[in-house]
Amino acid sequence: MKVILSNLTKKFPSRNKKSKEEVVAVSDFSFEIPDGKLIGLLGPSGCGKSTMLNLICGLEKPTSGRIFFGDDDVTDLPPEVRGVGLVFQNYALYPHLTVLQNILFPLQNLKGDKKLTKEQMLEKAEQAAKLVQISELMERKPSELSGGQQQRVAIARALVKMPRILLLDEPLSNLDARLRLQTREELRRIQRETGITTVFVTHDQEEAMSISDIIVVMKAGVLNQIGKPQDVYDDPVNLFVAKFLGTPPINVFRGEVKNERLFIGGEDVLSVPGVCDRKVYAGVRPEGFILNENGAFTCSLSAVEVMGRDTSVVSTHPDCENALIRSIISAENRVDTSKKEVRFDLKPNKVFIFDIDTEERIRFGQEA
Repeated sequence: MKVILSNLTKKFPSRNKKSKEEVVAVSDFSFEIPDGKLIGLLGPSGCGKSTMLNLICGLEKPTSGRIFFGDDDVTDLPPEVRGVGLVFQNYALYPHLTVLQNILFPLQNLKGDKKLTKEQMLEKAEQAAKLVQISELMERKPSELSGGQQQRVAIARALVKMPRILLLDEPLSNLDARLRLQTREELRRIQRETGITTVFVTHDQEEAMSISDIIVVMKAGVLNQIGKPQDVYDDPVNLFVAKFLGTPPINVFRGEVKNERLFIGGEDVLSVPGVCDRKVYAGVRPEGFILNENGAFTCSLSAVEVMGRDTSVVSTHPDCENALIRSIISAENRVDTSKKEVRFDLKPNKVFIFDIDTEERIRFGQEA
C-alpha cells in the first residue's frame, strides 16, 4: 500500500502566554511512500518526525494538506478505520494479560464483517507470534519478559490484523546496544516477509541507514532530503544532512575558495573546478583522508587508535569546527607517532563544500 503525503502542515498553539504565534511542527511536507518499502523517518529530537507519524495514523489531524492510502483519502478518518499498526517506544502492553491475550486484543475488537471466530483469532495470533519468534512465550505476562521479548509482543500485536501500514515510533530506543542490533535485523526480516509498507521513526542515523530502503531526513518540521541511505550519505544536499549522517561524524572546516582551489588554514588542499571565489564550509568524511607524509593538508596529531581492520587518526586543526578530527585509514598504514603533525591528501569524492550563509551544498567538478 503506497502512502501519499500531500503538502502536510501541522501547527500547534503556542505554550507561551505572551506570544500567540503558533508552533509549526510539520511544514508543507510532501512525499510518496512506495508500496512495500521500509522508510526511515530520521531527524533530531523535536524535528517533527513523531508528529508526522501521528498524522499518518490519525492521532493528529493536519492543519492543512491531505493523506492518501493508495487512492483512498484517509485525512478525516479516525485511527481505528485506517488499517494501521502502531508500535510505540514504551511497548504499551497490558500487564495483566498474557502474551497471547495481548496479541489477540486487536482482533477481539473487530466488528461487522471483519469479526472473526475464536479459532480464526487464535490462528492469526499464532501466525503473528511465529513471525516474531515468540511462540513459546504465549502464556507469560509482560513482567516475565525481557525488553526485547516485550518489543516482539508489541510488534506481533501490531501485525496480527495485517495492517495496510505499519508505523514504528522509536521502537528500539529502550533496548541495550546488542539487543538493539539484533532486533533491528529482525524488524527488517519481518518487513520483508510481510511486505507491509512500514514507516520507522528514529533519531539514530545508524539504525535508519542499516534497515531502510529509503530515508527521509527532517529538520524543524521541514523535509531536507529523501533517498536511498547510501545515496544520501554520499550526496548530502546541505550541511545539516552531511553532519547528521555518519559515524564518526563528518569533519567540518572553515575554508575559502580562490582560483578554483580549496584552501583550509592557508593550505591549498584540493581542486574545486567551477566554484567561484568565496568563503565556504568544507566537510571531509572520516574515510576521505589519505595518509601522506608530503600531503597537502596538515593537522596536529593527538592520538592513533588501532581498531583491527582500520586505524583512527585523531588530530586537531584551528579551522575545524569539531573538537577532534577523526580520520579513518587502513590499519596497513603506519603513523609516525613521534611527530607532532600528520599530513594528508583528501579524496575529492569525500569532500563537500557548502555556502557559508545558506549552508547549501556547492557542487564542483563533474558534480556541478
